[in-house]
Amino acid sequence: MDERGAGYAAGGPGGDPQRVAQYRLGDAELVRGEGVRCWDSAGREYLDCVSGTFNLLLGHGHPEVLAAVREQSERLLFASSSFRTGPTDQVMEELVRISPANLTRVNLRSSGGSTANEGAIKIAQWHTGRRDVIVPFRGHVGQTLAAAGLNGSARMRAPFPYRFPGAVHVPGPYCFRCFYRQTPDTCGMLCVQRIEEFIDYASSGSVACVIIEPISGVGGNVVPPPGYLRELRSFCDARGIVLIFDEIQTGLGRTGEMFAADLLGVQPHMMTLSKGLTGSGLPLAAVLTEERMADWDRSLHGFTHGGHTLSAAAAVKTLEIVQRPGFLENVRASGAVLLDRLRRLQQDHPVIGDVRGPGLMLGVELVEPDGGKAVAKAHAYQRALERRGVLTRVSEHGLGNVIELRPPLVLTPAEAQLVADRFGEALAAVA
Repeated sequence: MDERGAGYAAGGPGGDPQRVAQYRLGDAELVRGEGVRCWDSAGREYLDCVSGTFNLLLGHGHPEVLAAVREQSERLLFASSSFRTGPTDQVMEELVRISPANLTRVNLRSSGGSTANEGAIKIAQWHTGRRDVIVPFRGHVGQTLAAAGLNGSARMRAPFPYRFPGAVHVPGPYCFRCFYRQTPDTCGMLCVQRIEEFIDYASSGSVACVIIEPISGVGGNVVPPPGYLRELRSFCDARGIVLIFDEIQTGLGRTGEMFAADLLGVQPHMMTLSKGLTGSGLPLAAVLTEERMADWDRSLHGFTHGGHTLSAAAAVKTLEIVQRPGFLENVRASGAVLLDRLRRLQQDHPVIGDVRGPGLMLGVELVEPDGGKAVAKAHAYQRALERRGVLTRVSEHGLGNVIELRPPLVLTPAEAQLVADRFGEALAAVA
């Protein structure tokens, strides 16, 4: 008998994949997707309001992206980074064309957001000759061992005895729960000014960079107050610190503008992109830098599948689609419908403490009667939404109290109304 026992069955029809998975699997098995919708093996339809893992920018199975991938697959599947290909050349040139004007160089040698962020940090350390990395509370840098050690959440760092050194964690611009107990009109931007003290007393004295999501993703869809990022850029400029925008969730139209940097009117010194870069789920990531950082030694950061030829072909088509007339206008229109409906629901449901976000990057913060974080309620509402065919996530990897809504950017205003209808039904059912 197999040492695994008579009861063992491999995954697949009739099997039990949970017996072989090293982690807890979800209950539903998704089998098909189209646009903003997907279906499970029982035939249930869902509105995917998390875009897969925030990476299906154009929804499930966008036909033009799939066609571009098929066409490329018939010519060349893969080439090492020692060679150029048409798709990788086009991706780099197009990213420079549409990004903030100061970003003129592209490193395409990562395949995911975690390693892109690490690459940006390594470039900043190489360029400045310094070491420390400033990260806001709740900031999510990534899932690799080094990135986990930098994350702005103790939960993500605690299990690992050896961490990448040099993280300096500072209060972020979370006005709804201000660390300094101020309001935006009276605070004097303390969440920037007090960073000086963290550098003086909590760092090694050698700070290379600040890495920040212009609008936090995992951390609760926190939108900074007007002027915060401009103040932060000035702070970094005055001290020779490199400012990195992690636009892995915010980039390429998610906020209703091409980049959150455009929406908020600030040019970072570097920018990272991944997730939605290929539109329909293929892995690709990019680091964009200023010209002064072009002396980078390419051998110091590269991965086998970085700049993958098929992924680059998908990215070329995606970058074309998101620039078409009316595309970003639809993101803004659909986002405005959803935001307005959610804020009207807030008036009748005190459990909703705040509704925030631009474009189709929205967060609904749930609160207890005393204003505390309603973590259990967030999960209850998430389950109620799933029962009604709406897929969402809870912030801080499930430990937060914000329901995250990031549907594909092809969501229509009519579909936004449907999502809001079901959100209202879930509120009523749980209440």
